[in-house]
Order: sequence, then C-alpha cells, then structure tokens
Amino acid sequence: MNPLLGKHILLGVSGGIAAYKAAELVRRLRDAGADVRVVMTRGAQAFVTPLTFQALSTHPVHTDLLDPAAEAGMGHIELARWADLVLIAPASANLIARLAQGRGDDLLSTLCLATEAPIALAPAMNRVMWADAATRHNISTVRERGIRLFGPAEGEQACGETGAGRMLEVPELVERAAGVFAHQALAGRRVLVTAGPTREAIDPVRYLSNRSSGRMGFAVAEAAREAGAAVTLIAGPVHLHTPPGVKRVDVISAADMFAAVSNAVANTDIFIASAAVADYRPAAIASDKIKKTARTLSLELERTEDILAHVAARDPKPFCVGFAAETRDVAGYARDKLARKGLDMIAANDVSQPGIGFDSEENALQVLWADGEAALPRARKSVLARQLVALIAERLT
Repeated sequence: MNPLLGKHILLGVSGGIAAYKAAELVRRLRDAGADVRVVMTRGAQAFVTPLTFQALSTHPVHTDLLDPAAEAGMGHIELARWADLVLIAPASANLIARLAQGRGDDLLSTLCLATEAPIALAPAMNRVMWADAATRHNISTVRERGIRLFGPAEGEQACGETGAGRMLEVPELVERAAGVFAHQALAGRRVLVTAGPTREAIDPVRYLSNRSSGRMGFAVAEAAREAGAAVTLIAGPVHLHTPPGVKRVDVISAADMFAAVSNAVANTDIFIASAAVADYRPAAIASDKIKKTARTLSLELERTEDILAHVAARDPKPFCVGFAAETRDVAGYARDKLARKGLDMIAANDVSQPGIGFDSEENALQVLWADGEAALPRARKSVLARQLVALIAERLT
C-alpha cells in the first residue's frame, strides 16, 4: 500500500534558490497519491511565482496571514487542521530560526504553531550557515520539539561551494514523507548499530585506520529509529551529527568498540555491525613519537577482537547483520562470512566501484541471508538504509 495515498500534505516553501525544486516536489507528491496545498513565504515568491504552484497543485496558493477572504473562515486554522503533514522544503536558516523562537509573524510560521500534524523540515542553505552555532542551536531546539529533519545532503551548492546544506533531492523527500505514515516495523525492538572506522595507535601521534566515513551506519541507525526501534549507535571517530532520537556512544579503537558493544548488547534484539573495525593493531604502542631514522620500519601487528563473531556467539543472540566491503568476488566472500560467523544477514558492497562506498553519499548493496538475497541498486545511503531496515523487519517476522 502507498503510505501517501489520500494524505493531505501542506507544503511550505521558504526563500532560497532551492525553491525551484519544490515545484517538482509538488508533482511527485501528487503522483504518489497525496493531495497537496502550498504555502509560500514572501522570500519564496522572489524565486518562484505562486502561479507555478497553483498550476501544479490545482489549488490556490496561500501567501498572506492577514488575507481578508481567507480569514473570514479562519483560513490559517483550517489549513493547519487539514494537514496530515506539514513539509517545509526548502527550509531556510531564517525560517528555522523563527520556528525555534516560536514566532508566528507570517502564514507559514503561524500554521506550524497551529497544527497538530507532524512537521518536517528540508533544510537548504550555504554550508557555513548550516555549520554556524546559531543554526546548530536552532536545529537542536526544533528537534527537541519533535520536528523532523529531512537532510540536508552534502554536495555542490548554488554558491559554488561544496559541503553540507544542500536540500535533499525530490525522490528522497517523497520517500521521507511516505516514511512518516509507514508502519512502525521495528516498534518495541532494541537495535544496536556500530558505525565508522577505528583508529589503532602506533605512537602518540600516528595510527592505523581506514576510509570509512560512518555515513552508512548513521543512516541505518536513523532508519531503524524511524521504524520505531530504540537505537543505540556506537560510533568510531567520525564528523557526523547524531540522528534524532538515537543514543550515541563514541569510541576510538577496536578495543574501545568491543567494550562498548559488550556493555550495550544485553537485551538487544537486532545487532547491525556496519563499522569498519580494524582487523589488526600494533602489538606494542610506542610511548614517544617514532623518529625517522632507519630506511625501513617494521610494525608487528596482532589481531583485534572480532566484535561481530562475539555477538553472534551469544546465547541467546540478537538478530545479527554484518557488512562486507569487498573489492572482488563480493557475493562469494559475503556468503563465506555469513556462514563462518553464524550471521542472520549480511550486506555486501563492492568498494572498487567508482563513486560509491567510501567517501561517497551513495552506495549499492547485495544483501544475503541463508536462503535468499536481494539486490539494492545504487542510491543515496539514507535510501539504502531504509530498504535494508525493511528487509531486516521482514526477516524478523
């Protein structure tokens, strides 16, 4: 069943160049079966005309709080009650600030105060604005009030810079909107996720590590939370914001991660090991910085703890999902790992392929279990995470 079928989506459009994408968003939401009404701020009208949204939504566009014709029937209250979801895309830094302050000085902000429907923001702004302390504070405030955040993504921005702050693409926004109404497939479940790399010290200033960004694991944690689970995320050293509603534990080394998992795994229903844990570490850590003297340097390495195998060997054990990043024979190595470690499911990806996996917002997964498999084609990691969580929920039942 399409979760958006028959749903009332109130689309708020605030000022920013990403406003042009909102026109396509109206069309895609209607294609998914939703009834869409549009509210525009004054800033948004500088980028796209109301007539565009009226033609696409087939409804008059609302722009003014003090519209005598609309207010004769308390129009802003009626719109607030009509909505099943208030989705603001793009949500500018100014709009987010006004919501954080609880202001109602235009139609869109007033609707957000008057509605009992879920509110979701799709932020769109320059990367420096997104990272600014005031914006971070405002984001934290609106999250605490239960407002959802859809994004932002990282990538090239209209200003010519590259970084976080880009509005999510329309297909993902539609999927996120559908997710608001989707069945809570993991409601009541406790999920433990590992993400990111580990760092294994060589001396006080050097370490062994890998290229994992942690994005896939963080996306999985967010998807599990959206599906209704209570989620604990154990993260290696990464520069990512904690998904809303997720409990985060930060670690550095494989030994740290092993200890954190051992401490948190009791009563866990699902363990998803997406972290790229180091297989080896230096057998001895130099107490001082190693100086460049000899022409060669040898390091003696020892095996680290196998966290996934340790959890899979528990009795009773949680539903265990592993990850396998391979450069060849992806399915073969993944099948071997699935059987050898006694896993319930494994998600494998080919990191030799350009543009996916490490250092990328996108990936492609081959998901395997004892008597089946599913191919998840190339997509944003957040999209793949939701697809993977849906597979896990399906296998659990």
